[in-house]
Amino acid sequence: MTDILQISQNTNSSKTSHTLFVCKTCASVWQEGKRVGESGGQKLLQRLQDLAEKWELRDEFPIQAVECMSACSRACVVAFVGKGKLTYLFGDLPVDHNGEAVLECASKYYAKSDGLLPWSERPEPLKNGILARIPTS
Repeated sequence: MTDILQISQNTNSSKTSHTLFVCKTCASVWQEGKRVGESGGQKLLQRLQDLAEKWELRDEFPIQAVECMSACSRACVVAFVGKGKLTYLFGDLPVDHNGEAVLECASKYYAKSDGLLPWSERPEPLKNGILARIPTS
């Protein structure tokens, strides 16, 4: 009985330890070393936050802004991270109409115990934008 309880607790905790990171510096316009206006990353972040208000996983898969993920030539960039799972880094995401695809893919990631997202199961905008699949530690 103790073993079953322990397995249940471990499974539950791995499903609640997720984060969707969004680079807010992506697709910035710079003048004289200063960012001008709203970046594409800020627009994508806002779009995701707006969509997440009605997303069933909003409490289990928080969205966190990141200042930079060092994939500037592949903007806009997001990452899916889950405890005990593969980590995915996606780039080349145009701001418009990709928020829904990112949350759809995040939902699929959440449902996978190992986080594996086969190419065929990803929404179209995230099929070609893969920058990295990082193994678990």
